[in-house]
Amino acid sequence: MAAIHIAREQGPGPVVFDPTGCDLTPEEREMFAHPLVGGVVLFRHNYHDPAQLRELVRSCRAAHKGPLVVMVDHEGGRVQRFREGFTALPPASALGDLHAADPERAVEAARAVGRLMALELEAVGIDLNLAPVLDIAGEGDVIGNRAFSECTATVSALATSVMRGLHDGGLGAVAKHFPGHGGVVQDTHHESAVDPRPLDAVRAADLVPFIELVTAGVDGVLPAHVSFPAVDDEPVGYSARWLQDELRGHMAFDGLIISDDLSMAAAQRAGGVVEAASAAMAAGCDMVLSCQVPAAAVTLLDRLQADVESTDRVRRVAQFDSLRRSRQCAVDRRVAEDCVQQLTQTLEG
Repeated sequence: MAAIHIAREQGPGPVVFDPTGCDLTPEEREMFAHPLVGGVVLFRHNYHDPAQLRELVRSCRAAHKGPLVVMVDHEGGRVQRFREGFTALPPASALGDLHAADPERAVEAARAVGRLMALELEAVGIDLNLAPVLDIAGEGDVIGNRAFSECTATVSALATSVMRGLHDGGLGAVAKHFPGHGGVVQDTHHESAVDPRPLDAVRAADLVPFIELVTAGVDGVLPAHVSFPAVDDEPVGYSARWLQDELRGHMAFDGLIISDDLSMAAAQRAGGVVEAASAAMAAGCDMVLSCQVPAAAVTLLDRLQADVESTDRVRRVAQFDSLRRSRQCAVDRRVAEDCVQQLTQTLEG
């Protein structure tokens, strides 16, 4: 790949990809120097221990020479990329179960979980957690225990509390999977998913937690690769009807819209990853994820035609960075750890 090097500090591009291992290869350093890059997403294959991860993040930032949003999926339960050296966090459903018995304690525990996430992730250089999950638990087991509850009000309360805990510790939060994945049984990693419900039905249920978090100041929203043909034939991540009219317009969201992984089966488009990224950005995504397929990320940087200096994207990334830096960490680690430990003991008991 003929990466483009520029001397000045570059603005944030739309492309987010993951390195192949625990250290950057020479080619990956060139990729991070490309002006289309705006972020890095990290997985288990990028992690050995906290010291190594801090160095990897430092290397990514040094190679990019400009604003770089460092993100990870760190929900707890089965979706926690970093294990050894990090607290093992319970799945979201555990907080939902506690909420059914003791709502006040559950909300307090959810904030402690968010705080502990933030403390541990911020210490290794992470900016943005691709969490919490706002999907309402449904018939299928696709989301499973990643969902807090089948009760909309419970999801709203616990997700808001986790987000506030992340903010307490200085980390950004992303609400996913907009406008809700709970109405389908298909796994979008492997197949297309269709939800037949009309917009009014989605607004009355699945969208309620998203509205709550947008109002409370969530930093980003990640759309689902789910189609709602009663609203738009396009999957949500490629739909201006959903991202512009509903999320930006009706819900007045002005934070980052980050696509779900373009390598997922339900995200496939004719023309491949370049067509998918172009469609996602045309619909309203500020950043597009190309994960765990190195050749696809290279192709994207070689062939994607995008406005690197897009005024809206640059403003939103700058706005996020400013908010993140302004959040003064006001978390007592021992208090957060004790609360999470008590939660774990309660669940095990």
